[in-house]
Amino acid sequence: MITIVDLAPHVSRPDEPVRTILQRIDASPQLFQIIVDEGGRVVGTITDGDIRRAMLHGIDLQAPARACMNTAPKLGHLGDHSGNAEKLATLGSRVPFLPIVDEAGVLRQILYGRKQDQGIATALVMAGGLGSRLGERTRSTPKPLLPVGGRPILDHVLEGLENAGIDRIYVSVFHLAAQIEDFLKARPSRAKVVPVLESRRLGTAGALGLIDAAALERPLLVINGDVITRVDFHALHDFHERNGYDATIAVARHELEIPFGVVRYGEDGLFERVDEKPRVTHFVAAGVYYLGAGFMPLVPKDRAIDMPELLNLGRSLEMKIGLFPIHEYWTDVGRPTDLEAAERDHQKGGHGRG
Repeated sequence: MITIVDLAPHVSRPDEPVRTILQRIDASPQLFQIIVDEGGRVVGTITDGDIRRAMLHGIDLQAPARACMNTAPKLGHLGDHSGNAEKLATLGSRVPFLPIVDEAGVLRQILYGRKQDQGIATALVMAGGLGSRLGERTRSTPKPLLPVGGRPILDHVLEGLENAGIDRIYVSVFHLAAQIEDFLKARPSRAKVVPVLESRRLGTAGALGLIDAAALERPLLVINGDVITRVDFHALHDFHERNGYDATIAVARHELEIPFGVVRYGEDGLFERVDEKPRVTHFVAAGVYYLGAGFMPLVPKDRAIDMPELLNLGRSLEMKIGLFPIHEYWTDVGRPTDLEAAERDHQKGGHGRG
């Protein structure tokens, strides 16, 4: 347990935009903010997980913090050392911080007792796809080795995993596998990077059956080899563990504009109104999955299986599968326009928050 007395990095106001709160959370190793009023009195708390759950319900990141904060947080009291320690202990790893207030309810310090776990230890990068949507560009070069910002897409993916402290990374290869294997041998990797050769195409999840069993005893991060993102993998692990999920799917917000006036009508078939060129928002699979050990026995040996089939199988067995909305930079480099957009993002200083 530590006592935080430098409160400024951990304090926000209820009328500040959620996006601003996220920037403060990202700048701190702790994934929370204490919300105080003009007098410094605690009126709520907000965590990275609170915001992501609110995103699933359609909250806009420009909305005020009060829209997704916990308005009834547990509080400790200045001078009540044993009582505060007991309260923090009861919070456990789910909400491992306790605002300490004085008699007037003004925040004076924060107790932080996060249970330190091992985090994400192992990842699998799916880099065996044909990349057919990119046409001639992938005829002689595998998609993960196409350049963005002067270096291969796969290098961006591996760098993000290494920055998150993941020390063992498997890379499944199939199409033009030798080129990827040569790249991995030459790359000065910080993690232990192990290529996994698919003798035939195994789909987007089949390579899980080729990984050492010992590496699958803990949750495994799976990421597509054409995804460039700045998603917080520590937050993903924290979200997964706190909610007790068997698997967690990272999802990205995707908006479509219908280029026509959409006619609305009632059950009686009578006209109600016309919505001109409405925008429709959906969450789409972002190509990042965090799978608990219970999923591994579901992967068939030496048979192709795609991730949707594996997840649907887990759901049919009543496994608990959560959604983790991405608010950070994310792009799937699957089409020529995506590749060009990723290059523009990089030139703009990009691949920061989206």
